[in-house]
Amino acid sequence: MSESLKRFDGHAALITGGARGVGEATARRLASEGARVLIADIDTETAERTAATIPGADFVLCDVSDPERVDAAVAYAVERFGRLDVLVNNAFANTEDAERLEDQPDGSWTHVLDICLTGAFRCARAALPHLEASGRGAIVNIGSVNAEVDFGGHAYSAAKAGLASFTRTLAGDAGPRGVRVNQINPGTIRTRAWEGEDEGLAELGRRLYPLGRVGEPEDIAAAVAFLASSDAAWITGTTLRVDGGILAVNQSFQPILEAAKKA
Repeated sequence: MSESLKRFDGHAALITGGARGVGEATARRLASEGARVLIADIDTETAERTAATIPGADFVLCDVSDPERVDAAVAYAVERFGRLDVLVNNAFANTEDAERLEDQPDGSWTHVLDICLTGAFRCARAALPHLEASGRGAIVNIGSVNAEVDFGGHAYSAAKAGLASFTRTLAGDAGPRGVRVNQINPGTIRTRAWEGEDEGLAELGRRLYPLGRVGEPEDIAAAVAFLASSDAAWITGTTLRVDGGILAVNQSFQPILEAAKKA
């Protein structure tokens, strides 16, 4: 990161699910631009290790399904840094769909929505007064392309679609208070969920993504940094696709079309 790019000098950021993956990359990116960062995660052991490698960072236990933990994490951020300017709602959960919808239990549905959607609501609720007080507050929600197109996952897709709607309504509510709210919808990102699947990811990138690769956590972190910064000072209520073009171009259609023409 260029030393001249310090868009977050004097800023404090709270990142849920910040111990690894997209959350970790976001913590590193914001810190590299001058932010003091609080990594909030249920995996405090990994969060502590991650925070130890980022100058000025700290960590806190935060289960976004627990309102008291959320309130305590936000309070600790303000106590630790004296302010809160950026909230990144990155914590998520996912479960496998049953083969048939009628076999899907309530618990798997409600758990995913509680973490992905209601958890973001809880964090925004706790953080909003402090973001307003900062005079430059920004919330960035991490969604998914699943919110827009069927890639499987009933609960996860519904939660991320709901998060996009919440992003818009909260932008309208928070805008007059000087707080911007935006969402990023990533495509496939190389995270721990794909560990050991490098060959499969490479093939996925070649076959489905116009840019020829899947995303890296740093791709999402860069977009978060933009939306949270003053460079996006007139952007709120938007959902930004960071998806390598997968929703814009049907990569599988052209070969099938060419084959059909030759038939």
